[in-house]
Amino acid sequence: MGFGKNRASSSSHVLRIPREDTPLLANTQHLSSSSKTFANVFIAVVGAGVLGLPYSFKKTGWVMGSLMLLSVSSLTYYCMMLLIYSRRKLESHYKVIKISSFGDLGYAVCGSIGRCTVDTMIVLSQAGFCISYFIFIANTLAHLFNYSNPKILGLSPKKVYIWSCFPFQLGLNSIPTLTHLAPLSIFADVVDLGAIGVVMVENVLIFLKNRPVLEAFGGFSVFFYGLGVSIYAFEGVGMVLPLEAEMKDKDKFGKILGLSMVFISLMYGSFGVLGYFAFGEETKDIVTTNLGRGLLSTLVQIGLCINLFFFFPTYDEPCL
Repeated sequence: MGFGKNRASSSSHVLRIPREDTPLLANTQHLSSSSKTFANVFIAVVGAGVLGLPYSFKKTGWVMGSLMLLSVSSLTYYCMMLLIYSRRKLESHYKVIKISSFGDLGYAVCGSIGRCTVDTMIVLSQAGFCISYFIFIANTLAHLFNYSNPKILGLSPKKVYIWSCFPFQLGLNSIPTLTHLAPLSIFADVVDLGAIGVVMVENVLIFLKNRPVLEAFGGFSVFFYGLGVSIYAFEGVGMVLPLEAEMKDKDKFGKILGLSMVFISLMYGSFGVLGYFAFGEETKDIVTTNLGRGLLSTLVQIGLCINLFFFFPTYDEPCL
């Protein structure tokens, strides 16, 4: 099966992909601007994994952790662009109107087995992230508001908070496109940046006061732990195809994605380094717990919960 640009004389060059969706109405979708795409990329990548970076830097050393984080960021960007180029190449060399999902891409490459395998992996990974966010939100709210009251109407506070989020998430997940979710993404980005900024400023003040002993490099035994945390921190690979598909000027997507990854990498590195610098060997696995109980810690944790709450619907898109 060739990849020539000339029109084929037989149907061997025609790839007919069974669609995963059957639209009932004409497509009147509004596409995202560069700024909205930047906001969606940011919220798709930044998640709860950022809170574990200071502890990871404590294990691996701040220099080794920083180098590992930058390496994972570069590889993540490269893999994201590979997915984009693969879709564009298939769409340009075959008579395919649109590859709109990971399942379509899997079918174009490996047939029905490819689609089934890809869809299964996407569902498992996205479901895992979404469940972890529900658990994080519930645990955080229970820790903040039910520290001395272990029951709400006879039920565990964590269960109450999880089921309280559920109806609101059903409404948010009914929004069909990332473009329409962009205002919520921008709001969540602002809240998230504010919370992270407050923690970083507090870490600088604590570091100037305490000056703990620091390590630049850890042993090989913690290499894979640090690698796993870094990979988890860049968790938005599954969003790249929907994000590119809904951008108005697709030729600029690579540039916008690159700028987003550079900004996120610098923010991650600064957050991880400052968190470790502030607390040294006392750095806990979730750095916000180092701040103790108080107004500052409460506002930061609520801000992170708001970010994850509005981030949750974007994980519905890759499977559409």
